[in-house]
Amino acid sequence: MYIKIHKAPAGEVIAVCDENILGKTLEDKKKHIKVSEHFYKGEIKDAAAIAPILETATNINLIGKEAVALGLKLGIIAEENVMVIAGVPHAQVYAP
Repeated sequence: MYIKIHKAPAGEVIAVCDENILGKTLEDKKKHIKVSEHFYKGEIKDAAAIAPILETATNINLIGKEAVALGLKLGIIAEENVMVIAGVPHAQVYAP
């Protein structure tokens, strides 16, 4: 998976996506998303390396079956908070 950490004045945004969807545009009747290299392409890491980063993060963007499955496994997202766009799961976490 790709992981990229975006630093901002208000904190960090952690973006994680499956390797096989990077650069694609996902569309269905009501939704579309561009899985842009600018936002998602960072370092390639496995789930074991990404997990501790996600466990302490407050703003997270996950896209792809593997990325979302990791979020579910860690308990940082719930199944009811996962949207599916063109068969690809996507979830976001925002802390106040």
